Amino acid sequence: MTPFGEKLRDLRAERGISQKEMAKAIGVSAAYLSALEHGRRGQPTWDKLQRIIQYFNIIWDEAEELQKLALMSDPRITIDTGGLSPAATELANLLAAKIGEIDAETAQALIQKLKSLPERRRR
Repeated sequence: MTPFGEKLRDLRAERGISQKEMAKAIGVSAAYLSALEHGRRGQPTWDKLQRIIQYFNIIWDEAEELQKLALMSDPRITIDTGGLSPAATELANLLAAKIGEIDAETAQALIQKLKSLPERRRR
């Protein structure tokens, strides 16, 4: 499950909405919605994301949070370490190899550490 899928499932559960009725309302199949929630589909398109936001009638901060979660919820990512240090390449490869062995507590600690790093300006 992706962070976006988890949030989507939580929003539905809070409101007592089935996948089938939500899927019909936003114009997708229940199978697509299920795959999105379980991380078997990548990020929703901008249009589908806007339909989801409108469906739940969420605004401002909550809508922005949902958009950020969608951007960070691609279950099949690629990391290009070309031009970075050998340590960065090693880190990316170790993470790819060991991701399935990392427990939730360790994952949260790593996430918090990475989020605390200062933003680097892009060239």
